[in-house]
Amino acid sequence: MDHLFVDNLTVIDFAYLDARRGLVGESWIVDVVLGGELDEQGMVFDFSNVKRTIKRVIDERVDHRLVIPRGYPGLSWSEESPDTFSWILADGRRIVHRSPDEAVVWLSAEHVVPSAVARLLEQELRDVLPANVTSVTIDLREDVIEGAYYHYVHGLKKHLGNCQRIAHGHRSPIRIDRNGHRDRELERRWATRWQDIYIGSEEDVVRRHVDSTGTPYVTFEYEANQGEFALTLPEERVYLLDTDTTVELIAAHIADTLKGEFPNDRIRVKAYEGVGKGAIAER
Repeated sequence: MDHLFVDNLTVIDFAYLDARRGLVGESWIVDVVLGGELDEQGMVFDFSNVKRTIKRVIDERVDHRLVIPRGYPGLSWSEESPDTFSWILADGRRIVHRSPDEAVVWLSAEHVVPSAVARLLEQELRDVLPANVTSVTIDLREDVIEGAYYHYVHGLKKHLGNCQRIAHGHRSPIRIDRNGHRDRELERRWATRWQDIYIGSEEDVVRRHVDSTGTPYVTFEYEANQGEFALTLPEERVYLLDTDTTVELIAAHIADTLKGEFPNDRIRVKAYEGVGKGAIAER
């Protein structure tokens, strides 16, 4: 058997549910290995078709979606409202999500881990690859980050593409320079503040309430061109902006906050949105 490999084929930016961490934003780099017999061109699979076929399947199946482990015992939904589910965290707090079907992925597992998501993608790819390709191996890995980073989830209702989905996310580095020098302490401070956070817009908040245990919750709702979206989260897991939550506005918010703290200093914030992309704000 011969093999073809493609490293760094794509990056999937998505969110998933975890019993302890709650709603988690993640970014995984995708490597692919195909095994099989050589075709009449002397190839296992034409490189020109890799992005056209393999990347498309991977992006459509997981990218910018919420991955839900179907086997988790704290998950519940009703037949009357199949687009809405409730997730009970290990600490007893609750997350409620409503969206169109294409905004979620149901995983046959109790936990979301790279190997489980890779198996899902491998099965999807076997159905679309030619007969001479007899094995598909997907490796999902995190980017190696030097310095501080945070996991965040958001939704961009004004976006015309899949970023409009209310629960998709990223694992993102941050670089902060103060007066021309990198300030790693400020980077660590923001990474701690935004560890496993939902960054929401004030204008999308439709309700605040306190449940019978005394836990405050925030509910977001909006309608976008893919449909209606709603999300209820414990308030302690939410960070609100008075703007939309694009990476440009996230970088600007951090820079403005730091400028208020250090009014006489030059501030430069390089905020990433996943791997290798993001925004820069200078104040």
